[in-house]
Order: sequence, then structure tokens, then C-alpha cells
Amino acid sequence: MDTAGVIHMEDKVKESELIGKVHSAVYHQCRQRGYATPADVLVDIGVLPKQKYEDWRFGKVRYLEAVCTCNLKKLSFIMKQIRSYAKKTNLKPSFCYYKRWGVKKKHGHKPVIPLRFSKSGNPEIEKAYATHYVDLGRTEQLKKEKMGKAAVTDPERIPDKTPGIPEMKISDSGSEV
Repeated sequence: MDTAGVIHMEDKVKESELIGKVHSAVYHQCRQRGYATPADVLVDIGVLPKQKYEDWRFGKVRYLEAVCTCNLKKLSFIMKQIRSYAKKTNLKPSFCYYKRWGVKKKHGHKPVIPLRFSKSGNPEIEKAYATHYVDLGRTEQLKKEKMGKAAVTDPERIPDKTPGIPEMKISDSGSEV
């Protein structure tokens, strides 16, 4: 490891160790927030320094692969392991459009500047990096937990009616008021 705590993957990390790190990163992201992203996995396993990721998001870096600390063969292997774990654990792939952060508004709206992941710009590679993997069961569980906490802290926040349907008052006798 260098002084920034970044692992240089050319230092011959065993494949089985790398597989374990990748699978663990995907698992922990899904447990924490209900989904996992390839970019966050790369940060979590130490091949993408967080500051370099942020530089890329702000458009200071042409493409994400340029700031990863491992070669393209290792990156390809990591991406394959993310997809493999997602398939094995029934995570739902969901494409996410990545756009540049920090773009100033012009004429009332922000211009959308897409980000690039790979040097080649190959659409298949770009799609693979931009695909998030969603644990549908866990996201439902997290929503319920959030609603439960909201009910405890602020019972008024949770509506007890269906949006778009007028509220009806029912009298004690059971007839509509």
C-alpha cells in the first residue's frame, strides 16, 4: 500500500482474495443502501481513490479507467466478478446515466454533460460501468424501516390516504359526513 492507503493491484493480489473483496463490497453496499455500483466497489476495494473518483465526477478527468490503480485486465476481471455476484444473488441490473457534477445553470437549466468510464468509449463497457445492481428485497426493507422511523419521529409525515382520492370523514354511526 502507498501512503494514501491505495492498493496497487499489480502487486499480484491473488484472484481468490480479489473475488472475496469484490463480493464483500457488493454485499455490504446492498445491505447498507439496497444497491451496489461498480464505481463504489472500485473505491471500496482500493483500486479507485475516492478523490480521483470525485475529480472524474466533476469533469477533471477524461475517463474513469485513467485514475484506477490497476490495469485494464484486472478492471475487466473485477467487473466480471461484480456481474457474477449480482447474478448469483438475484440482484436486478439497473442502468444509471452518469452526468458531470457541479455544472452551473445557464438560462434556467443545467446542461447535461455525460461522463465517460473507459478510454475506448465502447458502449458495452460504458453500460457495464453505469449499471447499478439493486437488491429489491433489501430496498423494500429499508423503505419500511425509514417509514417506521418517520412515524416515530413525526406521525404527521405519513399520509393515511391515497394521493388523488378525496378524504372522507366517517361519523360514529358509520355514515359519510
